[in-house]
This record gives sequence, structure tokens and C-alpha cells, in this order.
Amino acid sequence: MASFAQQFRGLKCPPLNDNKFSTSKKNQNHYPPSLPKKTSVISAAAVAIANAQTRERMRLKEMFEEAYERCRTDPMEGVAFTVEDFYAALDKYDFNSELGTKVKGTVFYTDANGALVDINAKSSAYLSLREASIHSIKHVEEAGIVPGLREEFVIVGENEADDSLNVSLRSIQYDLAWERCRQLQAEDVVVKGKKSTAEELLEKELPLKFVEVDEEQSRLVLSNRKAMADSQAQLGIGSVVIGTVQSLKPYGAFIDIGGINGLLHVSQISHDRVSDIATVLQPGDTLKVMILSHDRERGRVSLSTKKLEPTPGDMIRNPKLVFEKAEEMAQTFRQRIAQAEAMARADILRFQPESGLTLSSEGILGPLTSDLPADGLDLSDIPPAED
Repeated sequence: MASFAQQFRGLKCPPLNDNKFSTSKKNQNHYPPSLPKKTSVISAAAVAIANAQTRERMRLKEMFEEAYERCRTDPMEGVAFTVEDFYAALDKYDFNSELGTKVKGTVFYTDANGALVDINAKSSAYLSLREASIHSIKHVEEAGIVPGLREEFVIVGENEADDSLNVSLRSIQYDLAWERCRQLQAEDVVVKGKKSTAEELLEKELPLKFVEVDEEQSRLVLSNRKAMADSQAQLGIGSVVIGTVQSLKPYGAFIDIGGINGLLHVSQISHDRVSDIATVLQPGDTLKVMILSHDRERGRVSLSTKKLEPTPGDMIRNPKLVFEKAEEMAQTFRQRIAQAEAMARADILRFQPESGLTLSSEGILGPLTSDLPADGLDLSDIPPAED
């Protein structure tokens, strides 16, 4: 053993490296040198955020508690209007919502089924397609109902689901139509209408008069016969009426004068000879004619434009002038008729002494008694009757 120890006694070991040991000591935990520093920064930030959130929650809690206490002790503090103001505002928009009440409203939305109307109620009112017009339509816009339209509506129902109201324009239009019918009946006015029952009268306008107007029973009765009778009563000889050419025949033209067909014979069209009526008149033409005769029993009316010509042949050359001068020429014709009738009466009296009058050779109609002026009536100014 001694010899072995002696062998090692002379050996020299190299000195330890301080740098090597220090590095080894630093690396003994196996963490990067900078990691502990970052960890401390993150931890500090998390704490700061948590503290900020806690402070915010505390601030909101204090605000809530303060607001709760204020509402409990003085609920109207800071409110710009009073309870009375609130109820007054409600009363301002409160209206009678009973059925039949008329309200003003503004359309703000439309579609194929109807429209929504603002009537200043709790909810908007609904105008259905059926209630939008008295006529049959496929879209409310066909009746002029568009957003922005302000109109008067009538309340006709209520939707129980949302307490909204149903309104109508159709009901108002029906009321106006019945009122107009009653007015026309009172004035005994002749109106135009089209029949759809008799095939020969399809799409043909006829004169009609109101016979019965009963809104409660929804009953409206009109008569063509009454209108025709009244129209015929107005067809005095020598009167000028406006007519429409219905058809042409070789012997004349049939003219519709307010639902009555009159005959304008070819010989009564013009003083000049008319060889072809179609060169002067066409179906559909509107013209003025004069009544020559009217047979009420047989329903025949004779017409003339010949008597309305200022100059013979004007109906062929210048019919516009004939129509412009029609009333003037008819007045002249009526005066001639009156003069002819006066002469006829005078001729009758000449040969009827029992009438109590006598006609002298000078044309003086005088009395046989003292009841008339002694000098009699002078008829010498009456011109002779014309053919």
C-alpha cells in the first residue's frame, strides 16, 4: 500500500477551471437566462387587468345602487315631463275606434294583398284588397292607393291577434254612390247605361231613369221605358237635337237621338239631290238634325238637315256651317210654321160666322160684338204660307 501511495504522491493534477464550473452552475436548472424576467412581467400585467376589472365592477355596482335608491325615493327626478304630460300625450293620439268611425290615415306600405295605413293608433291599420275600391281590382295601386296617399277611411273591423284595426275605402265609396243615385232620382236626370242580359243590347248605351233607390235593401231600379217616354215628350216639331248615325239604307239614314231612332230620309238631307248617302254621311257620324214630325203611337220620328241649310246644298258642300247655324235656321222655320198656322186659323174664321168674328175685304179681323176693339185686329201683315 505504501508503495502504491508513493506512486501517486509525485503526480500533479491540473488546476480547476473557474469559468467552466461557473457555467455549469448557471445551467444546472436548464432554463434560459431571460425566462424568469418575462414571467414576472406577465404576472404583473394579469394582476393589473384583474384590478381594473374589479374597479369597473365596483363602479357599476355603485351606479346601480345609486339609481335604484333614486328610483325608490324620487322616481320623477330628472324627468323632463310630468305624469300629467304623459297622459295628455296619450289622449292626443286616442280616438274612437268603434265600427263605422271615419278616420284620416296615410298609406305607408302596399303589396298585392292590400295596404298598411297609419291612423295615429297604437298599431297600423290594414286595408285589404277587397276594401280598397268599389270596383274589382287585382292590386291596390289600380285604385290609386300608393305610399304617401292621405285619405279618409272607415273602421270596419278589428284583428284580435294584435288589436289592429281593419279599414275600408269601399264602404265610403258605396255611401257616396247611393247618395249620388238619390240626387239623380230627385233631379229626374237621364243617365247612360249598358245592358248585359239581352244579346242584341250587349255593349249598347241606353238612356235610363231612376225608379227606385233603396240603400237599406241594396236595391236600385232604373227604367229605359221611362227615359224614352220623357225624351219623346221633349221632341217638339222644329226642335234641334244632336244624334249619331246608326246605319245607312238606300232610302235614308237612321239616327240615334238619345235612345230613339229617327229616320233622316234621303230627300231631307239637302236641297240638292243626294244620289249616294254614303258620300254625305257615315255610321258613327255626329250631327245636328231638326224634328219634322213625331208619331208617338207608332214610335216614328222624321228628321231633317235640309231645313237647316243656310244655302241650298250646304249639307253636301259645308256641313260644318249647317251645324253652326242649326238653331238659327230652326228658329226661322218655327216662325214660318207659326205664320202658316195663323193664316189657317184666319181662313177658318172667314167661313165660320158663328165664331163671332168677321174678316173684311181689307184683311181686318173684327168682332161682331162689342167685346173686341171696334177697329178689329189687323192680320194684313201676315205673309202667305210657303210650301
